[in-house]
Amino acid sequence: MARMTESAEPGYEEARAELEQVVARLEAGGLSLEDSLALWERGETLARLCERHLAGARERVETALGEADGGHRDDGSDDG
Repeated sequence: MARMTESAEPGYEEARAELEQVVARLEAGGLSLEDSLALWERGETLARLCERHLAGARERVETALGEADGGHRDDGSDDG
């Protein structure tokens, strides 16, 4: 497993796993206000990162489907 440098963003799985840890620590309570706020901010950052990863994956899937369809996507309507 490759080590992440300080400037590199974590991948989706790493970000999601860290986000789960942040949520668990916040739910457990017992933290100072400052620590809780810092964790909350980290969680927000991780959630946005996960959303970006998912949006990128969605775009790749849509592009691949569009190429597979020859550019003609089925809109799901039943015309007949």
